[in-house]
Amino acid sequence: MDTDPRPVPDAVSVPRRTILITGAGSGFGALSARALARAGHTVYAAMRDTAGRNAERVARAEEYATAHGVDLRTVELDVLSQESADAAVAEVLARSGTLDVLVHNAGHMVTGPAEAFTPEELAAVYDTNVLGTQRVNRAALPHLRAQGHGLLLWVGSTSSRGGTPPYLAPYFAAKAAMDALAVSYAAELARFGIETSIVVPGAFTSGTEHFANGGHPSDGAVARVYEERYAGLTDQVGRRLAALAPADADASLVADAVVGIVDAPDGERPFRVHVDPSDDGSEEVSRVADRIRAEFLTRIGLADLLAPRPAAREGAA
Repeated sequence: MDTDPRPVPDAVSVPRRTILITGAGSGFGALSARALARAGHTVYAAMRDTAGRNAERVARAEEYATAHGVDLRTVELDVLSQESADAAVAEVLARSGTLDVLVHNAGHMVTGPAEAFTPEELAAVYDTNVLGTQRVNRAALPHLRAQGHGLLLWVGSTSSRGGTPPYLAPYFAAKAAMDALAVSYAAELARFGIETSIVVPGAFTSGTEHFANGGHPSDGAVARVYEERYAGLTDQVGRRLAALAPADADASLVADAVVGIVDAPDGERPFRVHVDPSDDGSEEVSRVADRIRAEFLTRIGLADLLAPRPAAREGAA
């Protein structure tokens, strides 16, 4: 049984919200699901194959909920399937009657020289990290638009704008695409009263299973050519990233940031929150990019899109 020494906080002053988190079987997703449940929310930890290979994770979530007296539930959701996304959102609405927060956390990492990945392998990474968010959005947004409020919380990566070591190109490219999609959605959903926040984790080499579960390119011949010039590069990058991180750089810091955003008052949430103990420069670059975005929207008369406003319910869906 999983244990957690931290007490359940007093959440009386914070509205209880119903939250759906994708990719919540492990890593940032599982940590955030439990932290949000401890904060007093109803949390649906979504993962695929709940009756098969993830059945043990479902059982652990149930044990955690019982042990800590929190409302942590699981739901089947494969972000690669629109049918699955639709069914998961429908189940949340059937069981809870509402959905307030959607956390886009599902992702897949691959490592290796970019040339060694086939186009189909790059497309598969993009499918999980980018198209997966689109499928879940199309399932959930009709409800959020109709109710005139909600929060889309995207779990991004400092790799979108910070220092980027080699051999992670497909993952970095997909995360950059997801970030761009999140930024566009923010403006397009503001007039429906839906907020957007982006959590930007740095390179946490412990507390997650990104590297352990990461994929590799299928073209071994090309990979071997690169290994002749870049021998041991993947291990070198991993060691250097681990060395950059302070001793207290625990992945739970990302979960804490997620809780802080969800618990902030409606309309006052930050657009972007970096959690980057290694400080790879992403926050500095993002600060400039987000300022320029705000200035440009203001210049073209669309400053109201920088923050959500209550939506008229009639015709919102």
